[in-house]
Formats: sequence, C-alpha cells, structure tokens
Amino acid sequence: MSESIDNLRRLFEEDLAAIDGMESWKAVRDKYLARESGVITTELKKLRDLPKEARPAFGQAMNQLRALVEKKLQERLDEAKAAEASTKLQRIDVTRPGFPFALGSIHPIKRLQSEIEQIFVSMGFQIFNLPEIERDYYNFEGLNMPRNHPARDAQDTFYFDDSVLLRTHCSSVQVHAMEELKPPIRAISTGKVYRRDPFDATHSPMFYQVDVIVIEEGITMGDLKGMLDVFLKRMFHSDIRMRLRPGFFPFVEPGAEVDISCIFCSGKGCPTCKQSGWVEILGAGMVHPKVLRMSGIDDSRYSGFAWGMGIDRVAILKHGVDDIRLFFENDLRFLRQF
Repeated sequence: MSESIDNLRRLFEEDLAAIDGMESWKAVRDKYLARESGVITTELKKLRDLPKEARPAFGQAMNQLRALVEKKLQERLDEAKAAEASTKLQRIDVTRPGFPFALGSIHPIKRLQSEIEQIFVSMGFQIFNLPEIERDYYNFEGLNMPRNHPARDAQDTFYFDDSVLLRTHCSSVQVHAMEELKPPIRAISTGKVYRRDPFDATHSPMFYQVDVIVIEEGITMGDLKGMLDVFLKRMFHSDIRMRLRPGFFPFVEPGAEVDISCIFCSGKGCPTCKQSGWVEILGAGMVHPKVLRMSGIDDSRYSGFAWGMGIDRVAILKHGVDDIRLFFENDLRFLRQF
C-alpha cells in the first residue's frame, strides 16, 4: 500500500517537473485533483474496499499526498506568475514619453461659493451647514410667512409632506442661528436651494444662495449698508456703486432691493442693465421684530439685519455668461474656461 502511494508521489514529481506553461499546469492539476476523475480521488475511493484496520493509515497517507500535491502546484503557479510579470516589465520602454491626462478643477459656482464664505469668515462670521431637506417651520413659519403666503404654494415648492420640504432659500439660517446662538450673532449659510421654476436662460429649479444674518444691540440700516458696501467691493471691484430701493420680504421690516452699478458699462447703460446703468443683485432688510420674538430674541433690546443673494446670479455677472444653464450642463468646453 505504501509502495503504491510512493509511486504516485514519484509520478507527480515527474509531471510537475514537465510543466512548461499554464496549460500543462492545469492538465497536471486536473489529473491529480479533479473532483471525479483525479488520481487521488480515484485512489481514495478504494478506501471502502480495504480491511477496517488498514483504512486509517491509508486515508492519512492519501491526505498527506493530496496536501503535498496542492502545495507543490501552488508554488509552481506563483513562480509562473512572477516570471510572467517580470517578462511584462522587461517589455516596458521607460524612455517613451508619458501619456497626457486631464486634470479636474473646481466648478466655477463652487469656487465662488468658497470665495464668498472666506470673505465672511474674515469678517468674523460663523458658517452654518444646514440641511437641504428642511422643516416647514424653519423655511416658512419661523420667517413670518403665514399658511396662506404665496411662497408656500405647492406650485412653487417641492414638498415631501405637510411639514417637510426641499428648502426654497437659505434664509432658514436666521431661525437656526437665533435658536442656537446668543447675541451678538453673525452667521451665514450657503448652498443649494430648490423651487418649481422653469429651466431656462435665467431660471433653474436648483440654484445656489448665500444668506446672512447679524443680531446685536443698536444695529441699524446704516450697518447693513456699510457691510454690503464692503462685501460687494470685495466681490466685484472697488469702484462698484450700490443703491437701495424699497422692497418687501416677510421676514424683514423695512426691506430693500439692492442694486449695483453695471459691471459691464460702469453705469453708463448697456443691454445687460437695460440701459439703466444698474443691476439688481440681492434683497435685504432689518430683521422683523416678530421673527426675533419667535426665535426667543428680545426685540426691545436687540435688532439686526439679514440679506440673501443668488450665487449663480453673481457668477453670471462676474463671468459675463448669458445663460445659467451652461453652469449645470457639464459641458467641458465651457467649464475649462474657468
């Protein structure tokens, strides 16, 4: 019995030495280890025909032979793979020039968003990263927008249910900041907002905004105007002029529409500004006393201002783009210009 196993071992060693490639390696593997027809499997089937006292020694010897075959075949496979890899490396011409590849870059809207945030961080503001899926209270009710307000219409807002929606502006930072911080408060939030707007040259159902709130004792419209003047000059250029017009927003009183002198014609009049010399840029105002009270701020002691602006709108003006859709269509011919 042991002589038969020794003969099998010698035959395997001869077959192993004759392997000269993957095909012959597979042939040897199948010859000895195939599940049904392998030599070792066939020999093990003889186990049931042996006397009971001879079975343990035979089974142990055959299992040792199987382990040896598996080990030797694996070693030979590893050697073959290493030799193949070495051959491939030798075929590489290290003197050839490298292949060019394109480098990505930050999207112009995201770059502008970061630039705006850095301006306000340098002015002592805290950035709030707020959820895009927002509760109705923070998006509308806490900002003095009653249930019958047109902005809450389902035709303008993406609702999940009666109390959860995709935020329509970043003005919710006002309520979040006043709930989480004690005055003095300087906070901003930037990010994507959603409205049921048509997708055309000047509108998009998804766009970017920045909203700002300041709450302190003795804050006036003069402080609002001064901060806006500093921000707009840093955002565009030092010669930019600004004007405030009366405007209405439910969460501020008084409210104002803010225009800047046209950056294309320097206020002389052109098609972009419709010959007026001015371009509307943002909405602003003093935080409504009711909004202060709903957020737990003493409106007899504190006052503040808030304003919001479309980042996409700034990108259009800064880069002279006439169609907002270009920023979202992922056309590399357009994006590589920035």
